Amino acid sequence: MSVFYGIGEEGDRFIWSQSNFMTMATVKVSKKTYRTLNEIAGQLRARLRRPVSVDEAIEFVMKKGRLRPSDFAGSLSMTDEEQAQILKGLEEFWSKWKFRNE
Repeated sequence: MSVFYGIGEEGDRFIWSQSNFMTMATVKVSKKTYRTLNEIAGQLRARLRRPVSVDEAIEFVMKKGRLRPSDFAGSLSMTDEEQAQILKGLEEFWSKWKFRNE
């Protein structure tokens, strides 16, 4: 916790504090989900070679589940005709584009 003391412009004294405590919440999960989270925590413990909490396991699962554009690289398959059609549509759209100062 950070605490700052000071005197205001009119001589008022003040104390300002900042707390770094986490907000805690209780989340109800099924036995199966809890078991799975503990298994993930165990795998993380083995990989990181340090104790890992269930909270850290949940954070790991949430980060792992996020998709990035690079996750889709190579997943789209299209014919040359489809590609040409898409490019033609883009060129038509871009030709109509006007800058605000024009």
